[in-house]
Amino acid sequence: MAALLHGEEKEAPPDDSVVVTEAVEMNVVTSAPGTVLDTVNAKYTEDEYRRVLKKIDRILLPLMWLCYGTQQADKTAVSTQATFGMISDIRLVGQQLSWLTTAFYIAYLVGEPPGNYLMQRFSVNKILFICMFCWGVVVLCIAFVQDFAQTVALRSLQGLFECTISPAFLLITASFYISQEHTMRSIIWTTANSGFDIIAQLVMYGIGNAAKRHGSAFGSWRWISIFLGSWTILLSFVALIFVGTPNEVRWLSKKEKHIVATRVANNQTGSDGHHSWCWDQVQDAFKDPQTYFFFFTVIAAGIPFGGTAAFGNLVFVSFGFTNLETIVKGIIPLDLLTIAWLLLGGFWSLKKPQTRFYLMIASTIPSFIGLLTLGLLPKEGLLWTRWGLYLMMATGRLPATLIWTLLPSNVAGRTKKSVTSAIIFIAVCIGNAIGSQTFRAEWAPRYVPALVICGIMYAAQGILFVLWRLHYVSQNRRRAKKVAELGMTPEESEYQGKINGESDITDWQNIHFRYNL
Repeated sequence: MAALLHGEEKEAPPDDSVVVTEAVEMNVVTSAPGTVLDTVNAKYTEDEYRRVLKKIDRILLPLMWLCYGTQQADKTAVSTQATFGMISDIRLVGQQLSWLTTAFYIAYLVGEPPGNYLMQRFSVNKILFICMFCWGVVVLCIAFVQDFAQTVALRSLQGLFECTISPAFLLITASFYISQEHTMRSIIWTTANSGFDIIAQLVMYGIGNAAKRHGSAFGSWRWISIFLGSWTILLSFVALIFVGTPNEVRWLSKKEKHIVATRVANNQTGSDGHHSWCWDQVQDAFKDPQTYFFFFTVIAAGIPFGGTAAFGNLVFVSFGFTNLETIVKGIIPLDLLTIAWLLLGGFWSLKKPQTRFYLMIASTIPSFIGLLTLGLLPKEGLLWTRWGLYLMMATGRLPATLIWTLLPSNVAGRTKKSVTSAIIFIAVCIGNAIGSQTFRAEWAPRYVPALVICGIMYAAQGILFVLWRLHYVSQNRRRAKKVAELGMTPEESEYQGKINGESDITDWQNIHFRYNL
């Protein structure tokens, strides 16, 4: 699939005139370094661009898919383990099962800012490897816990180490691909949430069932942790060799790395490279309204995702399915429908640029209707009606993915990207932590109030998406008007915007930058 995806590149007219950086709130005059002009003015053929893009897709995307899917499987394994005796074996009571997820996200939140800082200052590749290896060891250790205290401590460590993978992958996507390609490529590696989950669920069921049949005293859910932890440790070494930003990977030649940088210059968000920490970009991030749209929308998206990820298996069991039926007739169909909807959204965004917000708004509607209606059904019966309504939630997973694609497309400046990324994942932690606590023990086994709350959160997302898009449209019109007042042609403005982006100027300061919709 990856080999079929090709972005279109537009060449800006070469111009070696004096470089002037126009800021939205200030005027700054700078001289562009020679390396910047070298990247902006470089000329390569379409065949060269296409060949490098195919190579990147062929090597990078499958590995990102595997790594991201493994992270998701490790993170949500407690939902499946709960159906294989974990609750009774370590004597979980009340909200303790919820706290295993909440503790994970609290630690994730704590680790997010320093994790982003480390990736800004050092190698994304090395930091990613260290964290993957460490959380693999932690998952392995969960197999030997004896009580809630030990389990929640290890889940907290797991969250602390897992916090780097999503921001790392966003930085990698931004450094390899142009804006038009961000949506589809991000969707491909995030389909691992559902695609790898299908594989992991079947493997976990096979492990758990085999352990039960052979009367293993070790506990079937413990073997699941052994499998997941060992696999993660092995995969961390594969990531060390192959996954990183263009300047870090060894499978690109020097010329191919320059081709990548030349393509990415079109984004006006800056190409790969380690920059010093810029405190003015930190201030810029907190002044920018889009930062707050990211924050509150991601919280609204995280509440239903965090809750249903931790308790989805138990919800299907409450409908009347057995453990095996929950996986085969519940989780796998939900994952397959999610993948289909994600890919449909990705291909739509390739064919119809500037439609991401329309897709996000449309995707929240079925999920809102399905979960709200589910809460209004009678207490008994209607198994397949409940099944169908719960599966409508699959469309609501697309917006959470598309929100992420707005970061590499619409946030410029390496430090600002890191800060905004940290804010986004702090919001992820808050939303998921709240979501897991929404499923109260006293509402078991059907969790109707929790499902209704999740449905309302989808409606809140839809409203925020409408306001967010209006903000971007307003900004683009204001900037176009200012550029026209300067007497610059669209071509001149685009060329200057590339130089500003490669000079590590933020989107808020760069009047030539246009927000992708």
